[in-house]
Amino acid sequence: MLLDYNAAVSRRQFFRKTTTGLGAVALGSLIDRAQASAQMPSALPHIAPKAKRAIYISLIGAPSQIDTFDYKPELQKRFKEDLKDYLAKQGERLTGMTSGQAAFPLAPTTFKFTQHGKCGTWISSALPWHGKMADDICVIRSMHTDAINHEPANQLVYTGSMQNGKASLGSWLSYGLGSMNKDLPDFVVLHARHTSPYANVQAISARLWGSGFLPGKYAGVALRAAGDPVLFLKDAAGISRETRRQMLDGLNALNQRSFDAIGDPEIQTRIQQYEMAFRMQASVPDLADLSGEPESTYQLYGADSKDRGTFANSALMARRLLERGVRFVQIFHRGWDQHGNLPRDLTSQCKDVDQGCYGLIQDLKQRGMLEDTLVIWGGEFGRTVYCQGNLTPTDYGRDHHPRCFSIWMAGGGIKGGQVYGQTDDMSYNIVADPVHIRDLHATILSLLGFDHERLSFKFQGLDQRLTGVEPARVVKEIFA
Repeated sequence: MLLDYNAAVSRRQFFRKTTTGLGAVALGSLIDRAQASAQMPSALPHIAPKAKRAIYISLIGAPSQIDTFDYKPELQKRFKEDLKDYLAKQGERLTGMTSGQAAFPLAPTTFKFTQHGKCGTWISSALPWHGKMADDICVIRSMHTDAINHEPANQLVYTGSMQNGKASLGSWLSYGLGSMNKDLPDFVVLHARHTSPYANVQAISARLWGSGFLPGKYAGVALRAAGDPVLFLKDAAGISRETRRQMLDGLNALNQRSFDAIGDPEIQTRIQQYEMAFRMQASVPDLADLSGEPESTYQLYGADSKDRGTFANSALMARRLLERGVRFVQIFHRGWDQHGNLPRDLTSQCKDVDQGCYGLIQDLKQRGMLEDTLVIWGGEFGRTVYCQGNLTPTDYGRDHHPRCFSIWMAGGGIKGGQVYGQTDDMSYNIVADPVHIRDLHATILSLLGFDHERLSFKFQGLDQRLTGVEPARVVKEIFA
């Protein structure tokens, strides 16, 4: 159809092609390709998938790698050493929050590190439950990114670009993998609340789970942490399911007439959304009813798992969503931006997520789901080795640091019990096995069965990809 063609090529390309004798042939060819792209995104995986679903635990604000997974014992001897000259030599990018500091005193961590598991991975005392699952996770210490501020950094991590309008990772997976259920969205977003009254909470927008140029049906659907998980989940008093069905049929008929007249694919998306909403009125109450979960489950995730909206409860909900065929669940937990009072605030943030993460991995493992469920944990960049603000032996803050940070991955084809990548003695630069955000995206797509260079969508005349046009590599060294 003509609308699909218009979406597939630019105005300039259209006039250039249709001014030649082969214009009509070119037009028909482009229409066929655009329709195939829209209707059959990637029905078959490009490569044998190791996972068929994923959970991304998104720690908004950026946890400090120096205080969690990147152990640097020699820094204890250099407390308060001024790094001003060192930073000048490195060509350090400074944010407006520290650029005016007269000195940049080195701040060693106050947390104790110990080795855990058979693998001997060094993990901070801020994450004791993570220590119990050291053999299940792969810690990547050599992540790096291009952005130094939160909003562009989060957009890069979750959409592949610092520019607005791009499709999110979850939308790409929903588009490429297709549905495993008919009563719930393929991509669900959960917002877990933080418990610290002091947390520096970064604002986030729906762009991080939006569909961008992809059809709207691939956008993430956010479930609320309080009240009904979805607004207007219950029909109004006096409206029966049969009446609601009749109302929806009438509305769909009107929308279909509009689609036949105008041809806007978003009208079809709206019809599908209304149908999904109708089915969710029956499926979501069952999803949110945890009364059938045994007490052992709550003990595994922690007492907070009974409290809606907590991270532990969100982790449990994520497992329930996966069991019902949801492809991708993203849990956002904010408040990880410790520019001051890091020992106090990071402790609180870690306590929020620590046991919940452990419970999720063990629960998936017990149910035989971990082997084909990919779990990713991390923030948008790292933190500086130098202190922001005043430094004392027990109190410090850290600024943004894009050159290196740590994340972990588990399940879904990942080899647990290993550490990948290495930073220098100050957790400042990467010295071995760097992993860029684009590499992470290529790796996630590969584990789920896709060649990142072939999973594309034609928009404005370009074959859009999650990894863009710059080089990206699959980090196969971490595969099981």
